[in-house]
Amino acid sequence: MRIHATAVSIGGRAVLLTGASGAGKSDLALRLIDRGAVLIADDQVELRAREGRLFAAPPEAIAGKIEVRGVGIVPMAFAEDVPVACIIDLDTRPERLPEPRTQTLGGVAVPVAAVDPREISAPLKVELLLSGGAIPLD
Repeated sequence: MRIHATAVSIGGRAVLLTGASGAGKSDLALRLIDRGAVLIADDQVELRAREGRLFAAPPEAIAGKIEVRGVGIVPMAFAEDVPVACIIDLDTRPERLPEPRTQTLGGVAVPVAAVDPREISAPLKVELLLSGGAIPLD
């Protein structure tokens, strides 16, 4: 299945950044990459379910490319076949104390958290969520 999202790998776990066009997916991905993440895919992500887990990879046509607004399409190292850890929803306003929620993709329930990508702390919040913050990860 292919979804409209941008994905990065942090510590070998895929983070899916979802939101409408212009929501800040690529920009947040760039800031995470600057902090050590690795690009998986920009704008479109291939998802495959295997053995009860979901894996992210880039579509072949855009593998190793990211669109940088105001710069253009930039080649970049990338990862593929990375297990999905969570979805970061850039369209939903974050709550102060959110209740855990999930979204089912390919028959797999994936933890979801809302982050405002315009905040300077957005990359750190994503990393905190992955380190066992508000999202219970296996």
